Amino acid sequence: MAGLAESGSNPDVDLLYDINGLAKDAPHWFDRIMEYVGEYGIVLALVLLVVWCWWSVRRRGGEEAAPSVAALVWAPLAAGIAVLVNVPIRGFVERPRPFLDHQGIDVLVSGKTDYSFVSDHATIAMALGVGLFVANRKFGIAGIGLALLEGFCRVYMGVHYPTDVVGGFALGTAVALLLSPLAMALLTPLMKAVERSPRGGWFVRARGRAAVGQDAVIPGARTEAVGSEERDLAA
Repeated sequence: MAGLAESGSNPDVDLLYDINGLAKDAPHWFDRIMEYVGEYGIVLALVLLVVWCWWSVRRRGGEEAAPSVAALVWAPLAAGIAVLVNVPIRGFVERPRPFLDHQGIDVLVSGKTDYSFVSDHATIAMALGVGLFVANRKFGIAGIGLALLEGFCRVYMGVHYPTDVVGGFALGTAVALLLSPLAMALLTPLMKAVERSPRGGWFVRARGRAAVGQDAVIPGARTEAVGSEERDLAA
């Protein structure tokens, strides 16, 4: 299983060289930016996006505030579970990092000694993006876009094959979606209880806010048409 990608006529390796080759032609300062963005920046941006969505949901209020907040709580939990699921996958596949098997790779970040398949960063990013989409379609599309950028950065940095990234996307999406019904069944009653709490109610709904939520795609959630706004087709 360690030989998932070998040299020669292999689209995975060819695409690796094509994307990583961009780093060789780029200015040094741009590579440093890509290193930071790919290692920390996008994951941080996704976390901030989840916080922004939570702030928007609680300010808007409405009867769907608790399910939406429950979905937002599920997003980071899904990312954590996906990373745990990846631990045995990595140990089973035992795929070395691409720069260990292929010459001429421009590695932008050092210290990567663990296995390559699947990418933790891609897994976390896509789990957050898809989990965010479960809560809110507009924020979720932005989150998935950031996750795709994360995957590109990991290959650009020379630390992952493209299929490592695709595997991470698949794993993050599978965990976020397949476990979502169970997570919502457990988290929604909890968030409703928090909403009724005099001390913790602020976490679910801002005081004095009772407007109906928009763009919710929680299973069973409803989005009322206001003026010319259309019902969310994903609801």
